[in-house]
Amino acid sequence: MTQAGPKAVVWDFGNVIVRWNPRTLYSKIFPDPADCDRFLADVCTMAWHAPTDCGVTFADNCAALIDKHPHHEAEIRAWHERWDEMFSGPIEETETAIEALHARGVPQFGLSNISHETVDSTLVMSPAFGRLADFVASGREGVMKPDPAIFELACARFGHAPAELLFVDDSARNIETAGKMGFHTHHFTDPAALAPALRGHGLL
Repeated sequence: MTQAGPKAVVWDFGNVIVRWNPRTLYSKIFPDPADCDRFLADVCTMAWHAPTDCGVTFADNCAALIDKHPHHEAEIRAWHERWDEMFSGPIEETETAIEALHARGVPQFGLSNISHETVDSTLVMSPAFGRLADFVASGREGVMKPDPAIFELACARFGHAPAELLFVDDSARNIETAGKMGFHTHHFTDPAALAPALRGHGLL
C-alpha cells in the first residue's frame, strides 16, 4: 500500500528559515581568517555551544569557558552579547514556500535546537515565523535533536503522527532520526530544491 503524503510541515529554524553562522560575527572580531578558524575550532566550538541549546544559560556556559581561556574573555562573551550578529537574514526561498503553504491552508510548525534565551529574538527575524502554528524549542524543553524524545514531544504538541509530517532540517543526523521514526523528510542543503520537494510531497 502506498504511504499517504504529509499533511503538515515542521521547519527547523537556523539555516532553513534564517541563515546562522558564528563566522558571520567572528570574522569581524578576527579579521585574519586563520585566527578566526583557530578560535572557532579551539575555543568557541559547536560542542561547547550545544549545552545552551539544551537549557544551560549563556552566562554559565561562557563562564566555564572563560575559566579555561581567560585571555579570550571578551571574545567568548561576544557569543551571547552579539548573538544576533551571527545571523545574515532570512532565506528567501523558505519564506516564499512558507507563505505559499499558508495560502493553501497547510499547517506549519517549528522544531529547533535553540537556547531559551535567544528564541524570542530569532522569531522577529522573519515574518515567516508568524505563520507557524506552534513550535518546540530545545532550550525550553531540556532535550535537543537528534534525541527521539524531542520529536515525540513535537508530535504530541502539534497533534500529528510522524507519518503526517514533513520535517525539513539542514542536519543529516536530525533527518536520519526523523526518517527512522516515520516522518517524511527533506534534507535542506539547497534552497532552490525546497519548492520542488514540497511539490513532490503534494503540498504545493
